[in-house]
Amino acid sequence: SPLCQAKGAPRKSEAPFVTYSSNAAPTPKNKSNANVEEIQNDTEEGDEEGKVGGQKAQGVTYDARSLIINGKRELLFSGAIHYPRSTPDMWPDLIKKAKQGGINTIETYVFWNGHEPVEGQYNFEGEFDLVKFIKLIHEHKLYAVVRVGPFIQAEWNHGGLPYWLREVPGIIFRSDNEPFKKHMKRFVTMIVDKLKQEKLFAPQGGPIILAQIENEYNTIQRAFREKGDSYVQWAGKLAISLNANVPWIMCKQRDAPDPIINTCNGRHCGDTFYGPNKRNKPALWTENWTAQYRVFGDPPSQRSAEDLAYSVARFFSKNGSMVNYYMYYGGTNFGRTSASFTTTRYYDEGPLDEFGLQREPKWGHLKDVHRALSLCKRALFWGVPTTLKLGPDQQAIVWQQPGTSACAAFLANNNTRLAQ
Repeated sequence: SPLCQAKGAPRKSEAPFVTYSSNAAPTPKNKSNANVEEIQNDTEEGDEEGKVGGQKAQGVTYDARSLIINGKRELLFSGAIHYPRSTPDMWPDLIKKAKQGGINTIETYVFWNGHEPVEGQYNFEGEFDLVKFIKLIHEHKLYAVVRVGPFIQAEWNHGGLPYWLREVPGIIFRSDNEPFKKHMKRFVTMIVDKLKQEKLFAPQGGPIILAQIENEYNTIQRAFREKGDSYVQWAGKLAISLNANVPWIMCKQRDAPDPIINTCNGRHCGDTFYGPNKRNKPALWTENWTAQYRVFGDPPSQRSAEDLAYSVARFFSKNGSMVNYYMYYGGTNFGRTSASFTTTRYYDEGPLDEFGLQREPKWGHLKDVHRALSLCKRALFWGVPTTLKLGPDQQAIVWQQPGTSACAAFLANNNTRLAQ
């Protein structure tokens, strides 16, 4: 192809072409029969694929291109699986099927009202055994992202905040308010300390590579005026002070204080995300909605596999380095855990349905996307992008490493009629 003008014969892990449109999912041009895990292992063995000179061997850092995990860059394909929305005996199979689908990271919220239903009385048993869940992720050799909150929304009862908080004198939730900050700090500190004691953060040899403080706070920030602005700064400083030694994120938060990374939530972050608030931070996508949660009376919400795949390829072609599918497995809102009007079945249109069965074509389609993007690792990490206009709604984004055969071309068609 004239799009990639590389010298020398390409290696098997180089020079794939990814085509994508609003009606067609990405597929590698030279598609092999190897499974995703084999391809990922193959690309990781090369001494130039992701290793970064001068980086410490153990730990997580970042720059403008990506997270750097134990001295290596990674493209992160993350799937959201919430531990209380399934039973512990389901966890191994859910994680296994996610890995088979090309997922290399599992993301979950932490559910305050499940862990502390009564002030000072903690519950980490059964479906609320957070440590067991994270250890299972580690056993499957996957990374973990822990979104501590403690407000999580998640269509969960009271947004994850325990009801006893309402009885605290003078409390104002999610504001620069001393009673709220006192209890928030206590809970977040307890969770981080518990995970540190179990050696679950990456610098300790564990799977946790990212942690999140707060959640989509920008949607209510203006209501609190200056108290909202100062709360954001306080929450960020609290997170950093806990010494988890992994990067912290705030989703949809442009004023996230350094060194916290602000991230994108939405359906098409490749086109809607303005980018991190500092040039030295990577582009991360914390919620790519695989459908839409349902409330009683609503028809099923569908998002096609083609549109989902298109959005992922688009984001990675424009300097993205992590996508998290919200939800990869939605599961079940047991008892009275769901938010008002939300159905018992949660995000059942994800790649894994409520019972943990693979939903096609979505599961397999995304597996192919992950395979294709994994073949592009070297070009994406070390290449220089060039954008070529091919028509009114068509373009090519070409990543090429100068002086090598490493090249990946993303051909985008935004005209749905031409895609048919």
